[in-house]
Amino acid sequence: MTTIIQVAEVAGVSTATVSRVLSQPERVAAETRRRVLEVVQALGYSPNVAARSLRTLRAAKILLTVPDISNPFFASVIRGAEEAARDAGYAVVLGDTRHDPDVEDQYAEMLSRREVDGLIFLGHRLPASLKPLLGRLGASAPVVNGCEYSPDLGVPSVHIDNAAASGDAIEYLIALGHRRIGVITGPAISPISRDRLAGARLAAARHDLSSDLHVRVADYSAASAFDSTCELLARDVTAIFCFSDEMAMGAISAISRAGLSCPDHVSVVGFDDLPLAPFFQPALTTVAQPKGLIGRRAVELLVGILRGEPEPVEQVMLRHELIVRSSTAPVEGNDTGSRRDLLLR
Repeated sequence: MTTIIQVAEVAGVSTATVSRVLSQPERVAAETRRRVLEVVQALGYSPNVAARSLRTLRAAKILLTVPDISNPFFASVIRGAEEAARDAGYAVVLGDTRHDPDVEDQYAEMLSRREVDGLIFLGHRLPASLKPLLGRLGASAPVVNGCEYSPDLGVPSVHIDNAAASGDAIEYLIALGHRRIGVITGPAISPISRDRLAGARLAAARHDLSSDLHVRVADYSAASAFDSTCELLARDVTAIFCFSDEMAMGAISAISRAGLSCPDHVSVVGFDDLPLAPFFQPALTTVAQPKGLIGRRAVELLVGILRGEPEPVEQVMLRHELIVRSSTAPVEGNDTGSRRDLLLR
């Protein structure tokens, strides 16, 4: 196997120069750099990355943990993060925590062992094993949160204004004439679920419709929303707002199973704008998050910390957008009489 000493001898330079060409090429004269790279290619030299990492204490890896890798929402966030990490010279190590605090801690310990240079977590909990690190380093700790912002975390975060986004969805349904509106939330422990519910309630209160907002707590899955929708249909709601697109698809399935039609009898709004949302039947009205950009900006914040850029804890709030498709319609178009007949069959 070719060594760096052999490369240096053939190129007529020192081993330090070869090392600089491979790690900091901008510090080497163009002609020398060209000669060294030609020799590297001719001899088939491959640097020992593991040894170099030990010397520099840099793993060139970023750990990205997700609470549920089966949730299609995270796929776009991960892709955006990987693109940004690659641009910055880092690889991404992916961890699926499955909402388990112990698993979150196990992954976070990789940072303490310097197996990774930094951590981006997309869940709502700060792993307990990181608290001493944050207490010691403060804003310079290489830890960033994405999606589930909470000021109590005390780390940089990238997110949207979930309360405002939820309020926009409810305002839209009210503008269509809906008054009895069902809301299917995520788990109450989730900050984004609490924020979205607060936004929905505030919008309903602005129109004196607080008592007409019917809330059911689910877990972001289609199955949980299916069951919740069955309960809401019994309350004679004319629209349902779900806190994820996956739940919205479960709601539409329950509406169909009840012999009703979306949006003819019940309108449905989702959240996230998953890639399948435009192709669902009916095409789903939803709140779009800039999923890829969330991942990219989270990596950019983390890389800034790793490079020692003098920035305080930063909260990056990205824009959301209500995408109107065919799963919603004015309440005047709902055939309430036939709907009651269908439910009674």
